Amino acid sequence: MAASQNPAPGAPGIDARWTSSAKSGVGTALTAASRTWFTTSHGILNEVYHPRLDHACTRDLGLVVTRDDGYFSEEKRHAAHEVAWFADGVPAFHLTNTALDGAYRIEKRILTDPLRPTVLQNIRFTPLSGAASDYHVYALLAPHLVNAGMGNSAWIGEYKGVTMLFASGRGQFLALASSLPWREASAGYVGVSDGWRALSASGRLDARYTSAPDGNVALTGEIGFTPTQDFALLALSFGPSADEAGYNALASLNAGFDSAARAYVAGWHDWQKDLLPLDQPGHKGPNLYRTSTAVLGTHRSSSFPGPAIASLSVPWGFNKGDDDLGGYHLVWPRDLVETAGGFLAVGLVDDALEILAYLRTIQEADGHWPQNVWLDGTAYWNGIQMDECGFPLLLADALHRAGALSGEMLLAYLPMVERATAYLVKNGPVTGEDRWEEDSGYSPFTLAVEIAALLAAADVLDACDRREAARFARETADCWNDQVEKWTYASGTDTCAALGVSGYYVRIAPSDLSGAASPRDGFVPIKNRPPDDADRRPDLIVSPDALALVRFGLRAPDDPRIVDTVKVIDASLRADLPQGPVWYRYTDDGYGEHPNGGPFDGTGQGRPWPLLTGERAHYELAAGRPQVAFDLLGTFAASAGPGGLLPEQVWDGADMPERELLHGRPSGSAMPLVWAHAEYVKLLRSLRDGHVFDMPPQGPARYIKNRTTAPFRSWRFNNRIRTLAEGKMLRLELLAAATVRWSADAWMTVEESTTRENAFGVHVVDIPVSHLSVGQGVEFTFFWRDAQRWEGRNFGVIVAPE
Repeated sequence: MAASQNPAPGAPGIDARWTSSAKSGVGTALTAASRTWFTTSHGILNEVYHPRLDHACTRDLGLVVTRDDGYFSEEKRHAAHEVAWFADGVPAFHLTNTALDGAYRIEKRILTDPLRPTVLQNIRFTPLSGAASDYHVYALLAPHLVNAGMGNSAWIGEYKGVTMLFASGRGQFLALASSLPWREASAGYVGVSDGWRALSASGRLDARYTSAPDGNVALTGEIGFTPTQDFALLALSFGPSADEAGYNALASLNAGFDSAARAYVAGWHDWQKDLLPLDQPGHKGPNLYRTSTAVLGTHRSSSFPGPAIASLSVPWGFNKGDDDLGGYHLVWPRDLVETAGGFLAVGLVDDALEILAYLRTIQEADGHWPQNVWLDGTAYWNGIQMDECGFPLLLADALHRAGALSGEMLLAYLPMVERATAYLVKNGPVTGEDRWEEDSGYSPFTLAVEIAALLAAADVLDACDRREAARFARETADCWNDQVEKWTYASGTDTCAALGVSGYYVRIAPSDLSGAASPRDGFVPIKNRPPDDADRRPDLIVSPDALALVRFGLRAPDDPRIVDTVKVIDASLRADLPQGPVWYRYTDDGYGEHPNGGPFDGTGQGRPWPLLTGERAHYELAAGRPQVAFDLLGTFAASAGPGGLLPEQVWDGADMPERELLHGRPSGSAMPLVWAHAEYVKLLRSLRDGHVFDMPPQGPARYIKNRTTAPFRSWRFNNRIRTLAEGKMLRLELLAAATVRWSADAWMTVEESTTRENAFGVHVVDIPVSHLSVGQGVEFTFFWRDAQRWEGRNFGVIVAPE
């Protein structure tokens, strides 16, 4: 197949951009032969992913309608859009686009061919004004085969005598074919010589340009509609060569839409039939339970069993270019475990087990998991989030308790559990980044996950006869749990006085240079705000994150400290929207549109997250208020977009229709957010069961029922405590063997103690100072035995009220 010889001018085209992240549909066939995922919004096909779930191949594929009298209409901009699912839980879509001026209607049915890497669109064009012969209908395709806009090549060619629109980039090829032959076609550079530019200027396509190598390219073809042929089938196919892409396109066209649709629908019906019946009777519109499970299923990889990405979208993609390769089509270990929890909630234990197997494979050698990764485990960002190091342990324990992980299989996961637990006990409780990926310090959410994960790991370790390791994990959890309030609970503040509360948990407390946290001192830099308006005192920032202390079983829902914190959260972060209350992430969040509706561009103003309504509903259920939780379920569902997809954020300002921002409706952030759909199905399961489905059992038994506390406080170089509660022993935890020289009487007498290495490679020594009274203290230094040197400085801890 020879490429065309008439290159378009204007290489390489304007800077590339992604497209809207507000998807109305996402879909894929549940077959290994397809390996193709599609998205829709504004009535057209958006990003298509192939051959991997994390690899975008297109920006969009839409239609332009012209007439010889100069009429020009682009369906995504100049039409009203309706979307309907083929059936509940079947992510194939019927799109109806009606021109705002009443000139035409376009109906599409979209799905992927289960037998081939092809996206099929069955399109009907109906003139509503004038005759069919008056109109020209063009398909416009923007290839992004290199997971970016630049570096693509496009041309008009043939496969077996059939004219097709081709593109290539980085060893991948696509072909766009039509069942009605293309009347004319062109290739060009976006913004200079592309088909949209020609059609908007003259109403006619400049078919002189048949190739556009190495740039931001576009392909355009006129579909051969006639007065008697108002249906066309478009096949967008992929392959490792142009010929294979052409073959797949022609084979899909020959097989036809109906046969592909039957197999596609049957595959999803077969998958949905195994799910627990958690449907909400009497619900109007799309069945959000089936929609949510389909979203979870669609975001799974077929080439790498186990992983699911965060979203088939690039938040505010229309404002982002090739410098944002990842978008949200990456794997976050936290989101992935939340997805696994969704699968467990609906009865798909094997799917959750596949996720754990994937997590075992991509675990780093030192025991942690990367902040986020491509499907093959290659890190994209390099932050360390300690909750992401704990979540896989919670999943392992949940599967163990469900009976899916036992015997030899449990032993096979023991190295993963041991490495992850070792990483937690060596590097916690402080986190490099909180769950919002912004600040380091002591976060109630991260602490809750860390402590619950250590207790969960201890049970797994016990089941594998690792008694000493289990004991140390529980002791560490107890010690950290005792200090959650010391690290993150503020009292006596202006906020307390204003709201009549005794205190509250802050969003995050920074660790100062000495390694000790304070919820009152220092500053928290808010990442997405202008540099001159970023720092806040920790006691001025609150977050619904504190409810994790209840969700993970560390504090009772009626604990006065929790109740007071809820009052502060609601006073600061609750947005009462038409659908009901939705909460912001934290005080002065900057991750969202600007006040004028402009897209987030590194700074902005955070908007409410429906996900947090789901988390609040779980708190209300734990607190014994199931009706409140059920009402919040309705709010959660009512935050969905027109296709039933749950967004990351919703708009809280006045309507700005020119920016597609409507009060209470999805903003320009990611949609769908898989994590939100997982939370929704977990909430359905929790409401059915009458208790929080994914609450680990160890915390409530240990800390709420039995009120277990630790007899010691631990000092380590990343958590250098400066005070010690009266009656507590001092435990020193080091990463190398040492002799500790210490004194409890200002060096009038000197003691020496030798560390012992435990099962996690932590060198531990307990200093018996529980007899000291308030105001007394202990000083100590270290002789490092392997290096044969003294530390060269002293450290001290004072006994004080905690």
